[in-house]
Amino acid sequence: MWLAAWPVVAAMALSNEPAPLYVLWQERIGFSAATLTLIYAGYIAGLVLTLSLAGSLADRYGRRPVLLPGLLLGLAATALFITADSVAVLGAARVLSGVSVGAVLSAGMAAVSDLAPEGERKLGGLIASTSMVAGAALGPLLTGVLSQTLPHPTVTVFVLQLVLLLIAVLLVLRMPLPRGAAGAGRPGERLPLIPSAPRAHRRDLLAGLAVFAPAITATGFVLSLGPSLLAQLLRTDNRLISGGLVFVLFAAATGIQFAVRRQQVPVQFALGATLTVAGMAALISAVVLTSVALLLAAAVLAGFGQGAAQLAGLSTLAASVPAARLGEANAALTAGGYLMAGTLPVADGYLSDAAGLTTGTTVFGIVVAALAAAGALTVLPRSRDQAS
Repeated sequence: MWLAAWPVVAAMALSNEPAPLYVLWQERIGFSAATLTLIYAGYIAGLVLTLSLAGSLADRYGRRPVLLPGLLLGLAATALFITADSVAVLGAARVLSGVSVGAVLSAGMAAVSDLAPEGERKLGGLIASTSMVAGAALGPLLTGVLSQTLPHPTVTVFVLQLVLLLIAVLLVLRMPLPRGAAGAGRPGERLPLIPSAPRAHRRDLLAGLAVFAPAITATGFVLSLGPSLLAQLLRTDNRLISGGLVFVLFAAATGIQFAVRRQQVPVQFALGATLTVAGMAALISAVVLTSVALLLAAAVLAGFGQGAAQLAGLSTLAASVPAARLGEANAALTAGGYLMAGTLPVADGYLSDAAGLTTGTTVFGIVVAALAAAGALTVLPRSRDQAS
């Protein structure tokens, strides 16, 4: 079960490794904040489109036939990052990395649950969820350290990423994974274009999305525009600092999941929403007061919010959805969250170009906080009823 989490860690490391390098690429290639968020949106597009099918494919044909192509595409994306010298190549690398992450998340998190000991599916959900955010924390940390201390900053970290992905390929080849889940659909049956959960569990899926989507959107801002905002506040492009900002965010998202794993799902949902709102309040205060300390606090709180909301959503699905549909259900939760996480930061990027980064960040924070609060008001009464 623990080894099955490694491909998810490796893929998620690739997903966030470019974040500290965006400022460097902006200087070298020359592009605006709006273009930067479009590049990030390319990753989201590849991810969401892949999630639409990868979960169902993993349920029907097994986890391995989805994991291996996903990891190979990750290797191709990594090679493009190494040679990126234009917006087009950078955008292509981000799209491919999104496709890779979509495939690996769909099949990989379900594989962790498949290999969980009997009666420990909740533990499997915890490990699947934390492997996602642990990888997201590892990537920018590696980038920050290696690109700041070694030559060729946009190359070194991706050479190491090739090694991480190759190890994941070897592990997948040796994992005792089932070929496919019974009841996942007949070979000739049409695959769903939009991932979902079985009808009886769709309200569980929607409940998870109501809090998880705003939470991951908050962290999406830090991934796309956070380094630029940090550079504006500190007037520096130090990649160790910007990589550390993203690392702290996802380290917080990892740590809180272990801290609240024994809490009831309603408590986890409430924490996710409350911490997301607090993170957005800190973000708005950071740009108004030009405070690096508040920006760091915003990153930590946003990470806490995503971690708690993600654990609640994935644990709910792992405990209730049959194994034959779990990959698709996980994909639906992830895709729905990332869809919002891709849309709002892009809109904020264009607003920031037109009205300034301070105005764009303030509007973004208010919108995300309102969505998180509305999600909590929708989910918590129902969650309490189920708990009782």
